Amino acid sequence: MRYHIPMYFRRVKNLYNPALHNSGEPFKLSRSKIENFTRCPRCFYLDRRLGIDQPSMPAFTLNSAVDALLKKEFDIHRSAGTVHPLMKHYGIDAVPFAHPMMNEWRENFVGIQFFHRPSNFILTGAVDDIWKDKDGNLMVVDYKATSVNGDIDWNSEWKQAYRRQLEIYQWLLRNLGHKVSNTGYFVYANGRKDKEAFDGKLEFKVEIFPYQGNGDWIEPVIMEIRQCLNGSLPPINEKCEFCIYRKSAAEVENKTEWSKEVIIKKRSKKSAAKEPEPIHLI
Repeated sequence: MRYHIPMYFRRVKNLYNPALHNSGEPFKLSRSKIENFTRCPRCFYLDRRLGIDQPSMPAFTLNSAVDALLKKEFDIHRSAGTVHPLMKHYGIDAVPFAHPMMNEWRENFVGIQFFHRPSNFILTGAVDDIWKDKDGNLMVVDYKATSVNGDIDWNSEWKQAYRRQLEIYQWLLRNLGHKVSNTGYFVYANGRKDKEAFDGKLEFKVEIFPYQGNGDWIEPVIMEIRQCLNGSLPPINEKCEFCIYRKSAAEVENKTEWSKEVIIKKRSKKSAAKEPEPIHLI
């Protein structure tokens, strides 16, 4: 059974329109939406083409607080042109990069922007930080916060997404004409659970992890996105939990509606004099 989705359940802004965006007007595409496409083209299409968003996630407010405090801390050294003690501890010969557009590059929904002519997309991404080494190369830095026992596990799917995130920032800066090092860094704040008491404060172990980025995958994926948006709805992705949920829910709903119709038809054949009993569907 198909359901008509009322327009007030659908987003009408920031949608890709083939007639409009193939005839000259650029379409803005954020780093996070590129990541969504790599996970599931169908969910991406439902979002950017049809205006049906995935359910929103709760805000990670503690992570945001750590992010904001780290930015303030590194900004002190950015203004002074000095090396942060953590960078010195890890032997990183660089200083936080001072640039007039740094605040804009960090701002969500603005970020670093580059017009990619072959796709007619404006690609965007809000970076956490950028450092500059002694040779003038920019090094992209991303802040992360978590609370796990032991060492950080770099083999999970989320960590793969982090790597792609950093590589997109490197790619954007390169396309804007900056000299960008392949080496980027993750500044990881891990909330400690081994303290004897909370005492109104949460302590973190802060570490820096280097990563050698490779953005060769980005341009082909951008062109795949363009082809996807100009085509029809992609098939269900059996590895996507959102796709599987929608598929399973639709199957149960269809079965329930069919069972209800059968019960109603059977009851209609009974004597009209008998008071019909309520129908309970499980």
